[in-house]
Amino acid sequence: MTSQSYKLDFSQVLRREPVMLAVLTLAAALSFLFVTGLSRMFHAQQDALAERWSTRGRSDLGAGRYASAVPEFRAALLYSRDDFDFRLGLAQALMGLNRDDEAYTYLINLWGRRPENGVVNVELARIAAQRGQTDQALRYYHNAIYANWPAGQDSEAREARFELVDYLLQIHASTQAQSELISLAAYIGDDPSQQVRLGDLFLRIQDNEHALAAYRRSLSASPHEAAALAGAGTAAYDLGRYAVAEHYLQEAVSLRPGDYISNDRLKIARLVLQMDPFRPQIRVATRNRNVMAAFAAAGAQLKACPVAATYAATGISGQDLAAQWAKLMPQITEGGLRRDPDLVNTSMDLVFTIERQAREWCGTPTATDSALLLIAKLHEGN
Repeated sequence: MTSQSYKLDFSQVLRREPVMLAVLTLAAALSFLFVTGLSRMFHAQQDALAERWSTRGRSDLGAGRYASAVPEFRAALLYSRDDFDFRLGLAQALMGLNRDDEAYTYLINLWGRRPENGVVNVELARIAAQRGQTDQALRYYHNAIYANWPAGQDSEAREARFELVDYLLQIHASTQAQSELISLAAYIGDDPSQQVRLGDLFLRIQDNEHALAAYRRSLSASPHEAAALAGAGTAAYDLGRYAVAEHYLQEAVSLRPGDYISNDRLKIARLVLQMDPFRPQIRVATRNRNVMAAFAAAGAQLKACPVAATYAATGISGQDLAAQWAKLMPQITEGGLRRDPDLVNTSMDLVFTIERQAREWCGTPTATDSALLLIAKLHEGN
């Protein structure tokens, strides 16, 4: 081959090489796009399958079908192994089946990833509460209360607060429960049903002032809510505000005639208002008639409960209550009480002593006896 022909062949190769390079580059690019497309299709299919199984899992979890939800969330995790929500759903389903140890393993790992997650903290608090781990339960509940709850989950955050209060009441931590309830009162706003719920919890810890305030706040938004009326009546009744109690209980009973508890309280509240001889601005004649009625009721109680008569009144040893009542009885007339006003206090002190003894030894009092006991409580120390 001559040098001239060699130069010709080489120049031809040089002219063809850019074309070949371009072809190879295009082929590589097409291959990359094809593989990328396949990869995307594969991941899209994986994501679709994961979402399909998780949707079923969430549906069954919400309906309480935990046995179905567990394998559905497990299937979702096969296609998306590290998904936080899928693992959380599986843990919740396991808890629904009382498989708390398995659920705890998932939850504590999720907590390590997102310690500020409200739902995870609530679930861990429940497990700790069931295990009797009070300190841990309280820590997780407080974490949940102050967690970063997503938008639209205000109700879940509120439920965490209510759940903490329920737990504190279960472990008889009433003082802590009261503090949490006072904080909760400022948090839940004017929602009538939530205010009734709050009032019911205040009643459980015998914080009747806050209970009455919660029920009144509910009634300001929904004046004819029977539960709020009954609750307000009960709180006022326990506070000794019987005129207020009568008002609320009357409204509650008119709306719910089958509310026998409110009806019984209403009867006793009315008796207190009618029978109290010490209420302000009472006429002398009415006062004396009330004393006579109370004295007669105490005598009937002694006959119905003879054991109460054997206990001597304070400071009068040697005479049983029946003997004291019989000795005083002839003087308890309108004329006798008008002539000697001091008999009012003397006779009512004996009435209250008889009623207290009868309550201690003779079981459930009648409505009249209950009213007399409440009158005694109203005027203790006076």
